[in-house]
Amino acid sequence: MSSPAFAVEMREVTKRFGSLTANDRITLRIASQSIHAVIGENGAGKSTAMNLLYGLYVPDEGEIWLKGELLALKSPRDAIQRGVGMVHQHFMLVPTLTVTENIILGAEPETGIGIDYKKARARIVEISRQYGLVVNPDALIQTLSVGEQQRVEILKTLYRGADILILDEPTAVLTPPEVEDLFRILRSLREQGKTLIIITHKLAEVLALSDRVTVMRDGKVVGEVPTKRTTAEELARMMVGRDVLLRVEKEPAHPKEVTLTVTNLKYTKPNGVEALKQVSFEIRAGEILGIAGVEGNGQTELIEILAGLLTPHSGTIEFKGRSLNGFSARAIREAGIAHIPEDRHHRGLLLDFNLADNLILGVHYRIPASKGMWLDRPTIDQRADAKIRDFDVRPANHELPARALSGGNQQKLIVAREFGLPPTVLLVSQPTRGVDIGAIEFIHRKLIALRDSGVAVLLVSAELEEVLSLSDRLLVMFEGEVVGEVDPTTVSQQELGCLMTGSTGKAAHAS
Repeated sequence: MSSPAFAVEMREVTKRFGSLTANDRITLRIASQSIHAVIGENGAGKSTAMNLLYGLYVPDEGEIWLKGELLALKSPRDAIQRGVGMVHQHFMLVPTLTVTENIILGAEPETGIGIDYKKARARIVEISRQYGLVVNPDALIQTLSVGEQQRVEILKTLYRGADILILDEPTAVLTPPEVEDLFRILRSLREQGKTLIIITHKLAEVLALSDRVTVMRDGKVVGEVPTKRTTAEELARMMVGRDVLLRVEKEPAHPKEVTLTVTNLKYTKPNGVEALKQVSFEIRAGEILGIAGVEGNGQTELIEILAGLLTPHSGTIEFKGRSLNGFSARAIREAGIAHIPEDRHHRGLLLDFNLADNLILGVHYRIPASKGMWLDRPTIDQRADAKIRDFDVRPANHELPARALSGGNQQKLIVAREFGLPPTVLLVSQPTRGVDIGAIEFIHRKLIALRDSGVAVLLVSAELEEVLSLSDRLLVMFEGEVVGEVDPTTVSQQELGCLMTGSTGKAAHAS
């Protein structure tokens, strides 16, 4: 028998994929009406364990108990019927349907002749009010912010009767205010009897939100601790197996000549919204210029214009004194400007291509990847193996498709490719989104090393701690404009927050 005090028990569970053992005899116990964090490096087996609990995979060995009952889950439908819901890192919503239509999809209440849409909408409004998940039931998904879309995903699980909720990297794409709002919602769900399991890499959030923490490494559970009795340093050590530097250590920058100059850049979206309004700045070789701001204030459009993916409506871009206006993405890359995009799936990878082929994207037509009209496959594979090893991409198999990797390992694959261009200017957007603590430390050190080698780095990050600790100079964007430049070593988070939200006052003089 299993104790009803535990909402979930996984006993000696093993899951293999061919020769890879993703979960190795793991035992996991989740107390009822608690928030339990499951943490570990990319590829540690966290998502596999949760996919077993959600019925997406079937264990090769071991037992899964829910509320004291031994179960054999064969599909997500089985899990949903038993009260388990899952909010995936990449939302599973149909952009052109309404909130209500997305929530009831596959669970539509029926009348004698069709779907009882009115009844479904009323039920969604009721659940929304009960749990403080404010969202317009008639809005199209494509009109909602990322935070609102996440509320829809949570509502979708609650509509189906879930009392055990699994959330995979729930804050990966949220702004700081949205994170605070999510935490309020999750605490409210716990108080109303729900059990929540959080998969995350963010140790500060683990410490702020969870009741207990399970740590996984290399497919095994290596520890479980009450949150109030641990520290970020201890959790990081358990995750990685060694001490991890949680703060960026760097010497002062020694900027040299101006490498990239942006003057009066303007861009208007197809819907008529001005994304960039007279944006001007310059970056020097050997420095990291950071851009802080709430996502959606023009940072994405700025980076994509500089990478040649969008065309500005006016303004100039100069690289070492030469105009880049009108240059294609290939020509910009050939000039020595590398790009780590914020959306790794749509801009960074060909998910059905293998790792070796993804590592030559953008240089596939020239030496050493190509010999005349033909790809030099032995050289490509050898080069891929070296980069996979140097950047610790897991699993270390260049023949795997990119979609087979975890999000963090996909990010490391992109970083490996772009760092190896080699770049004169690096455009980097959200470099550590969804990346584990060990990989964050690794990527940060690589960025500092690139800077120290004379590369000009333009960094956009929604993580305030990251952009403050890495940047040598820091610009703040609000509603498509640069509203201030601050010293990242002296600016307070309050001053920065004022600039990021368009407030005036003391922050306006931070530069």
